[in-house]
Amino acid sequence: MEFFKKAKSVRLKSHHDKYLLADSDKESVFQDRSGTRKSAKWTVEFVEGFDNVIRLKSCYGKYLTAMDEQFLLGVTGRRVRQTTPKKLDSKLEWEPIIEDSRGRRGVKLKTRYGNYLRANGGLPPWRNSITHDIPHRHQNWILWEVDVVETLPESPKKVPRSEDGDDDLTDFRLSSSTLRRSASESFASSQGGRLIYYYVADDRGKVNDAVEGQSFQFKGHCLEQLTEKLEELTGLESIIVCLRNPFTGKFSPLRLALPPNNATMHIVVLPPTSRAAREFMPESAPR
Repeated sequence: MEFFKKAKSVRLKSHHDKYLLADSDKESVFQDRSGTRKSAKWTVEFVEGFDNVIRLKSCYGKYLTAMDEQFLLGVTGRRVRQTTPKKLDSKLEWEPIIEDSRGRRGVKLKTRYGNYLRANGGLPPWRNSITHDIPHRHQNWILWEVDVVETLPESPKKVPRSEDGDDDLTDFRLSSSTLRRSASESFASSQGGRLIYYYVADDRGKVNDAVEGQSFQFKGHCLEQLTEKLEELTGLESIIVCLRNPFTGKFSPLRLALPPNNATMHIVVLPPTSRAAREFMPESAPR
């Protein structure tokens, strides 16, 4: 569990040097070498009553789930999907087990029924697929490297199993958001960086304030570095980094130096397709 104890979100890298990704169909999962995509980030939740069990939630708000159905007829592997069940049961739970394999240290993620999360190689449709089973060969296919994306220094609140998972998760987010923000800011300051909260505007230039912004620790010193980091996290290109007036709600592009003293920043990312972004484009730029 040492890889996850202080992790708010992680990336998981397989033996094939590919990352576990949530498919944009919001159901499938697969592995790919592009670890900079937002779909490679998984939020970590701890299960109440257990010290060694976690859940992993995709960027689409769905849980990594060990299904009962077979992946392919005639093979032992069973499907792994993204799901949002009404009941937070054991199919969503994974037990991290630390292991050293030929000098490569990582974790195996064990289901509550004894199978392991497995990144498959070989020929299509087996290649790049994700299943869970107990392998008799290719033991290294169930070993994952853990890359911590966001760190939470405080002990995170554990989310219980429930009959209505959505309501409980909403309560958890609301009750702990202030604590997480305060703890994250303190941690960022102690590490010599600044905390960045960011929202991505939609095509109409609107931001959903009901959803808490994503955050990360930024150790850069200039706008160019910040822009590159935000493009990496969002998977967008040619973005416009803006500040938002708290009184009028209007956006203003960030064009000069970042605020001094590593002050926390609240950023709005405007995709190039957004109406608001077009207002700030040079006249010569395509619209």
